[in-house]
Amino acid sequence: MKKNLPYSKFVGIFLLVADFIIIDFSCKLAFYLRFGRNINYEDYYLSFFVIFNLAWIASALFNNIYSLDNLFKFKNLLTNLFYAVVVHILLIFSYIISFKAHDFARLFIFYSYILAIDSIIFFRIIFILFLKYFKQSGLTERRVVIIGAGYAGNELYHYFIKDKNMGYKFMGFFDDSPEIPSLLIKGKIRHLKDYCIKENINEIYYALSLTSNDLIKDIADFCDNNFIYFKIAPDFRGLVQKKVNIDFYDNIPIMTFRREPLGFYFNRVIKRSFDIVFSLMVICFIFPFIFPAIALLIKLESKGPIFFKQLRPGKRNKLFECYKFRTMRVNAQTELQATKSDPRITKVGKFLRKTSLDELPQFFNVLFGDMSVVGPRPNLITQLEEYSKIIDKYAVRHFVSPGITGYAQVNGYRGETKHVQLMQKRVEYDVMYMENWSLFLDLKIIFLTVWNMIKGEENAY
Repeated sequence: MKKNLPYSKFVGIFLLVADFIIIDFSCKLAFYLRFGRNINYEDYYLSFFVIFNLAWIASALFNNIYSLDNLFKFKNLLTNLFYAVVVHILLIFSYIISFKAHDFARLFIFYSYILAIDSIIFFRIIFILFLKYFKQSGLTERRVVIIGAGYAGNELYHYFIKDKNMGYKFMGFFDDSPEIPSLLIKGKIRHLKDYCIKENINEIYYALSLTSNDLIKDIADFCDNNFIYFKIAPDFRGLVQKKVNIDFYDNIPIMTFRREPLGFYFNRVIKRSFDIVFSLMVICFIFPFIFPAIALLIKLESKGPIFFKQLRPGKRNKLFECYKFRTMRVNAQTELQATKSDPRITKVGKFLRKTSLDELPQFFNVLFGDMSVVGPRPNLITQLEEYSKIIDKYAVRHFVSPGITGYAQVNGYRGETKHVQLMQKRVEYDVMYMENWSLFLDLKIIFLTVWNMIKGEENAY
């Protein structure tokens, strides 16, 4: 659930505009520091000013730095800003190389980055302090009450009190048969209306069963007449123990147990088109240069084929031949997961696994339609048979095509799974990816994968 602050609709736009102004001012100040008042260069650098600003907006949106979920968490804010700067630098250098714009002064670019980054961080700190002061003033406070002191009401109560920056002030429960301590109970349901008027309540949440139609209509009418927001938090206990999503087919509410963006045909077309284009670029521009060297090293160290093929379960558990560069000596234990210091792994294979270069041939799997660039990693057949019996929702990850890289992998869950809990975490991240898929998320995972390849990963063996 996202933090629904009363000013959430405006904060993101405000920060975007503020960043645009800060960066524009930083570039102009950097120009002045480097060239003084020499206006002869001003027209030439105008295009750079524009590209610098547009690249920042793209990298900032890509890294979601305007999300309120992380605005009050300084560590998360700095992390997202760092990634945004890295992506921005890559975009700027791509622009310089692509358009051969090598005449831009390096000192000017350095000044631009130093001034822009420092100014953005300083402005964020001031802005966060202002928001906290603004919230503490009470001007943004929303006073809420809950009808129903049961399971759903109690869960909603904990949501309201867990983060003071969300702007909620919980006032109490109203219930004729409460299930929680009476300390939080303000009265029976018949006392609700008088209390709401007396205490200037802003929102009423109904957390009882939906069978009391007359009661719901009566409270809804009361809220309309007294300018109070009325919201329903139905108790799905016994039906499902997780988040649900509700869509409307005309006026008919349809409930699903999870979001499925890739359930829509248009999204699948976008993802498949991206897979084809991306895999073709890798196969045409990277594979021909790397393949000869890798093939030679594999052959020199050990006997056997260059490529390793193995049946893996894919989308809807359909088996396909997964391609990799061979990283082990030829053996009969192909269904045995690799472990740390595994004697089967060659020296070349250890390097290939550490850098994930052994998975380069899987771009052919992507091109053939068996895999995707990003998705749940394809496990062994034996793992499918074992974990599908003991891990809840394990089979859900096979609703989509497996990927060369995935959300679980960039969050540190790769390599050997010594304990069931490690596979459980992978499944959680895989399902999380499926529920939140977007093209931007795929691009972010690809970027983090490349970044992890450069810095190296402890669990890659």
